Amino acid sequence: MNVIFSRLIAFFCTITAFYAFRISKLGVHSSVGELLMNAMNDKYPLQNDLMVRAARGEKVERTPIWIFRQAGRHLPEYNEYKKTTNKNFLELLDDPADVTECTMQPIRRYDLDAAILFSDILVILQAYGIEVSMPGGVGIQVPEPLANPSEIYSRLPSGKVDVHDKLSHVITAVTSIKEELKGKVPLIGFSAAPWTLMYYMVGGSSKKNQRIGQSWLDNHPEESQALLDMLTDTVIDYMSAQIDAGADMIQVFEAMGEFVNDESFYKWCIPSLSRIATELKSKHPNVPLLVFPRGATYALKDMQRIGYDVVTLDTQTNRQEIRAILKEKENLPSSGKISVVQGNLDVSLLKAGESSVSAVEAGVKTMLEELGPHKLIANLGEGLTGQEDPEYVNAFVESVHKISEEMM
Repeated sequence: MNVIFSRLIAFFCTITAFYAFRISKLGVHSSVGELLMNAMNDKYPLQNDLMVRAARGEKVERTPIWIFRQAGRHLPEYNEYKKTTNKNFLELLDDPADVTECTMQPIRRYDLDAAILFSDILVILQAYGIEVSMPGGVGIQVPEPLANPSEIYSRLPSGKVDVHDKLSHVITAVTSIKEELKGKVPLIGFSAAPWTLMYYMVGGSSKKNQRIGQSWLDNHPEESQALLDMLTDTVIDYMSAQIDAGADMIQVFEAMGEFVNDESFYKWCIPSLSRIATELKSKHPNVPLLVFPRGATYALKDMQRIGYDVVTLDTQTNRQEIRAILKEKENLPSSGKISVVQGNLDVSLLKAGESSVSAVEAGVKTMLEELGPHKLIANLGEGLTGQEDPEYVNAFVESVHKISEEMM
C-alpha cells in the first residue's frame, strides 16, 4: 500500500507541475510550481540543509559535500542492480523507479549532503528526436549528428520542445526521488548547457570530431545562433520543470568548455548561460543556481557576474587565485554578492589500487586550507570515472566533514 500511495503522490505532483507550466505558457505569471515545491518541503522538511545554506553564502557548521557522478559505476550495488534488471545505463534512465533507486544508492552508502538526479546531460537531445547511444568503452555518443546546418530545420522539431511531454519520465523521477528522500538531504537537478548540447548534436562524441562544433560557430554563425537559442529555451524550461517537481538546487554543466576557444566562449556561450541565470532567477529566486564551465574556468568571474550562486573549479583551477579574482570589485554582480565556490579534489586520489585513505585525507586538508572551509561546497574537479574505491570515496566525504568542522 505504501508503494501505491507514493506513486499516486508522485503522479499528482507531476500533473500539478504540468498544469503550472501550461498556465505559464498562456502568459500568466504563476507561482504554482514554487508552491508545489514548498508543499513538498512542508511535507518533508529538510533534515540536512547544509548544502542549501552554503550555496546561499550563509553560515554553516561544516563544509558540505556531494560528488559529480556519485551514483553509478564505482558502486558495487549499482553494477549489481544493472545486472539484476538486465538494463544498460540509458535504459535505466527511462524508468523513474530505476532513476530513483540509482539516485538513492550513494545516499544510503555515504554521508553526503545532497542527492543529485541520476540522469545524463544528453537527455535533452532525445527530446529533439536525436538518437543517443552508449556502445561501451567509448562514452555516450550521438550516432547520427546533424550533417549540415540545413538539418536544424529538416530534422529538428519547429517551435519549442514541450519538456513535460518529451521528458516526462525525468520530471516524474524528480518527484519520486523527493518522496524517497523524505527530507534527508536536498535534491540537485541539472542540465547540460546549450553549447555542450550543440557540441554533441553536431559532432556526436566527446572523443572524436572535437573541432566540428567550433567549425560551426566560425563558418555557420547564423545557424549556430539559432540552434543555441533553441537549446537555451529548452534548457530553461527543463530546469524550471525540475524545480517545480521538487529539485532544491540546480546545476548547469558546460561540460565541453575546453572544445571552444576563449573568444568564442565569450561570444557564444556566455549569452546563453546569462539568459539561463536571469530567467531561472526570475522564476525561482530562492533556488540556488550552480554552474560548472569545465575547461573554461577562466570565465568563473563572469559566471559570478551574471548571477550564479555557486561557481565550480575544475582540477586545473588555481584555488587561491580564483578566490582572489572573485573578490575583485570589477567582477562582482550588481548585488555585490561573491559566489560560493565548488570543487575541486583531484579524482585520481580516489582511484582503486593507486591511492590510500591517508592520501585522500591529505588531499582534502590541502584543499580546505587553500580554499578555506567557508563559502565552499566540496566536490571533485571532474566526475567519478567508475574506477574509484568506495573506501576512498567515503574517506573523502568523512574527511571533508571532520577537517572543515575542526577548522571552523
